[in-house]
Amino acid sequence: MFKKYLAVFLVFLCLFFNNFAVLALETKYPDYSYEFLGADKWENLNRKIFNFNLKLNKYAIRPIHILWSSIMPKYGQDRINGITNNIEYPIRLISSLIQKDFKTSKDESIRFFTNTILGLGGMFDPAKHIFKIEQSKEDMEQALEKCKIKSGPYFVFPVLSFTNVRGLFGKALDMALNPSSYIGSPLLAAIKAGMTINRTSYMQPIIKMVESNYADPYDIAKKAFGIDRYIKYSNMDRVDVKSNLKVPTNDSVQEKKELVEKKELPQNVIAKAPPQDKENLVKIEVSSEIVTPNDLLYGGANIDNTLPKDYSAEDFKLDADIKLLGYNPQGPVIDSMRTALFALPGVDESIWNELSIWNRSFNRRIHTSNVKVTEGRVNYNYRYIMQKNKKDSPLAIIFPSIGEGIMSSHSVLFAKLLYDAGYSVIIQGSHFQWEFVKSMPSDYRPGLPSRDADALRDVTSKIITQLEKKYNCNFNQKVFVGTSFGALMSLFVASKEAQENTLGDTKYISICPPVDLIYAMKQVDKNSQEWNKSSVDLKQRVASTAAKVVKLYQSKGDINFEVNNLPFNDEEAKMITGFIMHQKLSDLIYTIENPTKELNNDLYSQINNMGYVEYTQKYLMSKDDVSCDDLAFETSLNSISDYLQNANNYKIYHSLNDYLTNSNQLKQLKQITGSKTVFLDNGAHLGFLYRQEFIQDFKNTIAQK
Repeated sequence: MFKKYLAVFLVFLCLFFNNFAVLALETKYPDYSYEFLGADKWENLNRKIFNFNLKLNKYAIRPIHILWSSIMPKYGQDRINGITNNIEYPIRLISSLIQKDFKTSKDESIRFFTNTILGLGGMFDPAKHIFKIEQSKEDMEQALEKCKIKSGPYFVFPVLSFTNVRGLFGKALDMALNPSSYIGSPLLAAIKAGMTINRTSYMQPIIKMVESNYADPYDIAKKAFGIDRYIKYSNMDRVDVKSNLKVPTNDSVQEKKELVEKKELPQNVIAKAPPQDKENLVKIEVSSEIVTPNDLLYGGANIDNTLPKDYSAEDFKLDADIKLLGYNPQGPVIDSMRTALFALPGVDESIWNELSIWNRSFNRRIHTSNVKVTEGRVNYNYRYIMQKNKKDSPLAIIFPSIGEGIMSSHSVLFAKLLYDAGYSVIIQGSHFQWEFVKSMPSDYRPGLPSRDADALRDVTSKIITQLEKKYNCNFNQKVFVGTSFGALMSLFVASKEAQENTLGDTKYISICPPVDLIYAMKQVDKNSQEWNKSSVDLKQRVASTAAKVVKLYQSKGDINFEVNNLPFNDEEAKMITGFIMHQKLSDLIYTIENPTKELNNDLYSQINNMGYVEYTQKYLMSKDDVSCDDLAFETSLNSISDYLQNANNYKIYHSLNDYLTNSNQLKQLKQITGSKTVFLDNGAHLGFLYRQEFIQDFKNTIAQK
């Protein structure tokens, strides 16, 4: 009876709030939570309930999930989850019928009977493997949306978290259609509770990621909820991405010449050797492997509008030291996204769920600790893993890309490579990240490399001292490994150490450092600001792109071949990278401003009109600086050219089509550093990390004599 009255009440609320609409705000960068959910009218209350839910999860729900995951191996959890999904077949059937989606109704029926009979009640999924039928994610809220019932206002509900009136009504109908809701006996009720615990445990990694990676977990969770619901309403979650991950390639220069003559490839595919000044120029050869369509964001060894008009593309072609055969370049921005393909065996592999106390994968063996940096400020967190022979092992310190925290997946992967080579490893977060700023003096503003290098040396020294004292050891040899902005900082630290050695015998490996930081910031802003240049509805473009990202992540376990093609076009790639880079900046500004709860809306209005250049103008420029270009020299590698030219304790990896650099910068870098810089012919910005050619060369570099 209660369910009946609840349903009637929720229908009334849906009709009452029928006139709530979502309107777009005019900002330099899109406010995705507003685009998908509208104004957050009850934000103060929503934030309080959201924080309550996080604490409830931390102190009550997560311990139950940890206990369960330590009892039931991952294989068993997956089997139970399959049974749970199979039982919920009526929900998906009725939802698809109401939506007149008869193909999905048919597919779900085939799946149910196949998996019930051949899959032992849903423990296994023969329908997927035999008939290639994927399970849909239909629920009753999608059916209500199809019936034109408006969502009503967005709010956070205790325990259930993000939802709206239509969502609550949909959940009530899901419950009514779920056969397990009518279990009566205590034994079956206990089984039902176990199945619920098993299913909800799959959410813990996402919750932990949101809690630890973002300065304002409420905001990012709200964006994710709005985009996720739109994807499901539009059935975009059914997109196929696996079929586009591999394409035939041909690395023959002769055949490329023939394609150029047929006008099937642009003329700048084939390059001629550049003229060389024998007295001042390190030998630079020509690359004939770079393919870049003219409509992409230019960078690297591709000509762009920042270069003098009297230069031609041929003059700026540089030779690659490492060739990535079969790479199939899709353009600098898309190629950079291949950094997500970086993976190594054993990092997360375990028969136990990552929540389990028995999970001993490499990632779970990395410890987390903290060190006091500034009195009156929060301690700075870092991660580390020690070799068994602690007294004799060298030490590696990892500086990740801009905005990355200590949980960065790339940092863990580099840690695995270094640990396997005999190093103890420290993982630090980026200094251009909200957690680092929270540990520093309240007036600290990251972005000036020389000043930041002093802060990083101080923090790193304190971490090393703490570990040496704890484990009664002395790290005589050290190596810094940095990527992107972290790579730039590793070189600035190296330059400081060359003047005043405080860290001992140290070497440096720098991967894709921005040669000119101001130029790189402008390129990031240029990329991020192109979200509004399409005539297609923003929500549709964002949801379609996000659906591909989610599907690609979910399909990674089914991919048993080397990927050489990503299922994104240039516009989608710019949207993804633009969102990621602006979110990192958003977290940093949110922390610097340290807003009260009543000021969040005003602050986000400012943040959504601020890019990296605006950040530089507001927080880094002095009263003597006319524009951020006045900082160009001191934030570039040119300012430490003496060190780069004379030192031999570093190595730089760079790509010839990195869109955060241009031809002049790469040419100057090669002139200054000579053989200490290694160029790859493809991969753009970090998009070559997953390739065996790079991994093997990196292993050779860190190999101990």
